[in-house]
Amino acid sequence: MPRLIWREPIETTTITSRPPGGAADDAAAQAPGARPRVITLGDIAGRESGGLVVLLVAIGALTLASDEFLTGNNLANLARQVAIFAIIAVGQLLVILTAGIDLSVGSVLGLAGASTAQFLVAGVPIVPSILLGVGIGTGLGIVNGLLVTRALLPPFIATLGMLGIARGMVLLSTDAQTIQGVPDAFQTIANGTVLGIPNLLIIAAVVTAVVWFVLTRTVFGRYIYAVGSIPESARLAGVPVRMVTISVYMISGLLAGLGGVLLASRLGAGIPTAGTGFELSAIAACVIGGASLFGAKGSAIGAATGALIMGVLNNGGNLLAINAFYLQIAIGVLILVAVGFDQLNTRRSAAGG
Repeated sequence: MPRLIWREPIETTTITSRPPGGAADDAAAQAPGARPRVITLGDIAGRESGGLVVLLVAIGALTLASDEFLTGNNLANLARQVAIFAIIAVGQLLVILTAGIDLSVGSVLGLAGASTAQFLVAGVPIVPSILLGVGIGTGLGIVNGLLVTRALLPPFIATLGMLGIARGMVLLSTDAQTIQGVPDAFQTIANGTVLGIPNLLIIAAVVTAVVWFVLTRTVFGRYIYAVGSIPESARLAGVPVRMVTISVYMISGLLAGLGGVLLASRLGAGIPTAGTGFELSAIAACVIGGASLFGAKGSAIGAATGALIMGVLNNGGNLLAINAFYLQIAIGVLILVAVGFDQLNTRRSAAGG
């Protein structure tokens, strides 16, 4: 029979919340020398407010500089270019929120896309081929998660190794040759439209909305932020840290696989070198969109906004015939500015807290 242990009662303090705008708040606001608080864009839009400002400025400048920017064809091309980057950026964001990094998404994307094209050329129906391609990305994401949680490898090293493994696998399986001859119906998935809206844009919006909902409205989303904040405290609070970490790498791999399938559909072929450098673009999109590489800060909308900013800059550079090297410099400056502001805000919060 279990023993009952008596504990002396502990004095507690009841904290009652008062609605904003009450008498106490009015008195505080009317206190001598008190300054009225100004609501800023950051209060409304959160950490991605800076990215939204940059995006609006870029769109406005390109609208004035080029008559072709707001044309239907250009906007459709821009949407198709940005959509795949946005999908893998949202997956990368989940890993970054846990203070990790996934350097393998570009290679996983290339392997999934080329494998899907191979399945289709071999006569496998479209739906099973897509599921197999996405499944390859998901499986490699799980391996990344196990390497981080079970083998205790740093995320940078684990995913850097997977980057080389996945790229080597796709080059070997395709003999470094482009896989052509995919069905027209498969190409329609990425190149088709619904009511004039590109399918790729719809898919990217759905993915972003789902991840936003998970992060803001589910327990799993709160677990992700908790793991990225203080993992040991999260573990002591009952958060399954290992399972959450494996899950975010799995989702990142899944979305990279989906991006590879969609890229193969858009290009009408499986290209073994596809996705090269996409991992850096995904990380840049997250950082520009307000995510912190130290974890626990960022949003799905911010990551998608960062991808859109990069897409708008590249599209505007093409329209204005600007040297692509200058665009790389501009994106690099944006990354430095975004990280600099994040560090400045962190120091201010620490000093004021």
